[in-house]
Amino acid sequence: MLQKKSTIIFIMGVSGVGKSTIGNLLSEKLNIPFFDGDDFHPEENILKMSKGEALNDNDRLGWLQTLNKLAKEQLKKGGCIIVCSALKEKYRDILNAKIKENAKWVFLNGSFEQIKERVNNRKGHFMSSDLLKSQFDILETPKNAIDININLTPNNIVEMISKEILKKSEFGLFGLGVMGKSLSRNLANKGFNISLFNRHIKDTEEDVAKNFKNEFKELSTSLPFDNIEAFVNSLEKPRKIMLMVNAGKIVDDVIEDLLPFLDAGDILIDGGNSNYNKTKERFDYLKSKNIHFVGAGVSGGEEGALKGPSIMPGCPKEVYKNVQPFLEAIAAKDANNLPCCTHIGTEGSGHFVKMVHNGIEYVEMQLLAEVFVMLKALGKNPDEIANILESWKATTNSYLLEITVDILRKKEGDDWLVHKIMDKAGNKGTGNWTTIATAELGVPSTMIASALFARYTSFYKEERVNASESFKENTTQNLNLTTGDILEGYQFARIINHYQGLKLIQEASKSYHWDLNLSELARIWTNGCIIKSDLMVELVTVFKSTDNLLTDKSIIQKIKALKPSIKKVVSEGVLNELAVPNFSESINFLNSFAVANSSANLIQAQRDYFGAHTYQRINDDSNKFYHTEWNN
Repeated sequence: MLQKKSTIIFIMGVSGVGKSTIGNLLSEKLNIPFFDGDDFHPEENILKMSKGEALNDNDRLGWLQTLNKLAKEQLKKGGCIIVCSALKEKYRDILNAKIKENAKWVFLNGSFEQIKERVNNRKGHFMSSDLLKSQFDILETPKNAIDININLTPNNIVEMISKEILKKSEFGLFGLGVMGKSLSRNLANKGFNISLFNRHIKDTEEDVAKNFKNEFKELSTSLPFDNIEAFVNSLEKPRKIMLMVNAGKIVDDVIEDLLPFLDAGDILIDGGNSNYNKTKERFDYLKSKNIHFVGAGVSGGEEGALKGPSIMPGCPKEVYKNVQPFLEAIAAKDANNLPCCTHIGTEGSGHFVKMVHNGIEYVEMQLLAEVFVMLKALGKNPDEIANILESWKATTNSYLLEITVDILRKKEGDDWLVHKIMDKAGNKGTGNWTTIATAELGVPSTMIASALFARYTSFYKEERVNASESFKENTTQNLNLTTGDILEGYQFARIINHYQGLKLIQEASKSYHWDLNLSELARIWTNGCIIKSDLMVELVTVFKSTDNLLTDKSIIQKIKALKPSIKKVVSEGVLNELAVPNFSESINFLNSFAVANSSANLIQAQRDYFGAHTYQRINDDSNKFYHTEWNN
């Protein structure tokens, strides 16, 4: 586990602003070492300046690298204060190298005349006041530093700096629902100083953040708020605020509430299940206000958010670098101890892949429900079914399989709890959005649509009861299947599901120019998320050599070996009037896809007949379109 991070405080400004004085005083107050950057100049630099010659960038390079090395060494010992002019952004980049997330900058700011007088009053200083103007000429004001006017007394300056550094949080969580609370505790456990916000509603939601902080010891240093302005002002710049609120209009409302208190360069992260199209709109809207927006899919539920979720952030790469230390620290770890979090792409890409993740999840859940139906038809009770599924873990393990085993073993009194649950499955919209997206992009993700419609069908409980009385034959089921047949059919269907879902992501990547990496995406789904599985681990390697599962030799061999079982399972299901729509769709898709000459020629002829939509001919390579007067 990471400890609370050490800090390097750089105090910068032109010569004569009092950097060393402030550095010494601040060192005493914070009880960390102080180093004057001038003491690390090589002899040739000191000699050059004593002759009244200004240093050039080549002169400074080695000196800046030495200070960066010093900072890295001190970081391991608890941090330090380093004073250094660092007048240009590129100088600060060198000083920040590999320690940026641990560095805080203080800019001592004063007028030329004021500082010139100070320099002239100094005795024994090797830099003459004549060179001061050259420093002002090259000064590039830092964007994210604590800006202090040197008109204040040294003690007041130190008080202001220490107040800023000691009380500013590194990261803010807005919204303390189930996921927000779990992510907050996760961040705190990784050693980050965080601010917490939850709205105040009289007699309903009062002191939520404060009470939450007091409930868990890891939150002892966190700052709780129910006032937005105070919450925003408690964060160091550029501010990093993760929104954990319900998807929809409330996200826009929260953004508008925050905007008056944000500064250019601040970063908002939407960690909810927002529609990727809305994320793209918000990205553009906030870009016009110089605020960065990150659409981050987060999978893993309450437990994953606390112990390590899979995180899918979509944003420009340079913005990701600012939130990377936080998101990757709290993410789950894969088999190689790498974070299950990576830069996905730009704009709405993070929420798109999370949406498709949920679509794949819909299918995986539906397939297990259909397995349940078939094993019940074989006369198995929930405990027996749980034992069968337990045995499947050796070859076909997944998070959803594991929780299904737990669910089937849960009893309430003398009966299994699953028997007492109403058979109406809800949904929160992501399956619907995925189905719309697959239609808009023209990708046949038929199993996701089928799983969604199975949930819709379940909701018509009363009508289903009536229909069962009208249409269900009262015949004894004679399911000619073994559990091995069902396992192999399940394995077949899962491969087709993952092909369809990842094909949808690939086609979206092409359409939106996201340049998504399917292997890396599969990798961050190997732990922390709802669809983690042994199959997903296998796909990490598969996608390193192809972006099409159906062209991989090992996958082709598996599909061929499993095909007889899926055909048998679906046939027996139909003959015995069992609802197995996703099992059926998996083989129906392959049958329609793995065909060199389909029936679409007749459909295109029909379209040309009634709508003059034209058609192409198989014996013409010119891509010319033809029209026929069919009724002549």
